[in-house]
Amino acid sequence: MYKLFVRAILFRFQAEKAHYISFSLLKLLCKIPFVPSILKAMYVVKHPSLEREVFGLKFKNPVGIAAGFDKNAVLIDELANLGFGFIEIGTLTPKGQAGNDTPRLFRLLEDEAIINRMGFNNAGVEDAIDRLKSRKTNLLIGGNIGKNKVTPNEQAYEDYQKCFEALYEYVDYFVVNVSSPNTPNLRELQEKEPLTNLLNSLQKLNLTKPKQKPILLKIAPDLTQEQLDDIIDIISDTKIAGIIATNTTISRDKLKTGDSTLDSIGSGGLSGKPIRARSTEVIRYIASKSNHAFPIIGVGGIHSAEDALEKIEAGASLVQVYTGFVYEGPKLVKKINKMLIKK
Repeated sequence: MYKLFVRAILFRFQAEKAHYISFSLLKLLCKIPFVPSILKAMYVVKHPSLEREVFGLKFKNPVGIAAGFDKNAVLIDELANLGFGFIEIGTLTPKGQAGNDTPRLFRLLEDEAIINRMGFNNAGVEDAIDRLKSRKTNLLIGGNIGKNKVTPNEQAYEDYQKCFEALYEYVDYFVVNVSSPNTPNLRELQEKEPLTNLLNSLQKLNLTKPKQKPILLKIAPDLTQEQLDDIIDIISDTKIAGIIATNTTISRDKLKTGDSTLDSIGSGGLSGKPIRARSTEVIRYIASKSNHAFPIIGVGGIHSAEDALEKIEAGASLVQVYTGFVYEGPKLVKKINKMLIKK
C-alpha cells in the first residue's frame, strides 16, 4: 500500500516538501481515535529475542530511525507507532539556523538514493526540549548534536557542550556529529587531535553528572583506513561508548543517475542503496580491527531485512534506517524485526 499509494503521491512533490507533507499527514492520522492502536498492530513487533542491551541501555528492538529524519523531535510519539526500537533526533545546534539554500534535498530514483545538503537546519536545541518534555512514548531517544555554521572549529567544543548540557535530562544517549559534509569545514573535526579534544571535553562534562550518558561518534564512510585506525584509537583513549557508521558520502561512484543530472544537483551527501556496501565495509573493519571493543550502530543503505542482517553480521549491535524508510515505508522495520526473530 505504501509504495502503490503513499509513496506514489509523495514522490510527485519536491523531496523536502514531501518530507514535511508526510510529517503533517502522520501527525493528523495519529490524532484520529484508534489510529495509533491500528498502526501499532500493523507495524510493532514484540519478541524477547529482539531486545538488546547496548552501552547500558535496554532497547525493545534493534531498529532505529536515524538522525536527520525528525530533526526537531516533532514526531517522536507518532514514529513510535511504526515499530522502531529507538529514535534519534537532530542534528541539533545551540541556536536555530535555516541551513543551506533550497532546493537542498534530491531523490535519485534510479539508484534508490537521496542527495542532501541540508546544512544542519533545525529550530535549535531549546525548541526540541519543549517537545521532549511532553513526549508519551518510552522508546529510547538519542540526541544528535552539532555546531552552528557560524561557530569556528576552534570554538566548536562550546557548541557541543551547550547541546549536551541542554539535552542531558531529556535524551538517553548522545551522538557527536562531525561527519556531515554539508557544514563548511566540519569534517576537519574528524582529524585525530581536534576530535580527541572535543570528545574529551564532552566526557569531562559527562563525568560531572550524577549518571553518565553514553556518547557515540558518527563517522563518515569516506575515511581512509589510516583514519579509521585513528578513530579506533580515539574511542579507546576517550572511552566514549561507541560509533555510528556511517553518515552520507561525498562519493558519486557507480551511480546509475546520469552525470548531467548529478551536475545539476551539485554538492551534498549521498545516502541510500549506493552506500550500503561501503558502510558495511567500514563496520566490518572497525569491529574486526578493534576486536569488538565497543558497540557499533550500523546505518547506510538498509533497504531490506537482508541489508540490516548484513550490518549486524558485520559487527553492528543496532541498525538505523532513513533513506530505505523513505523508499520502502514502515513495513521495512517490521520485515527487519521479523527476520531477526527467525535468526
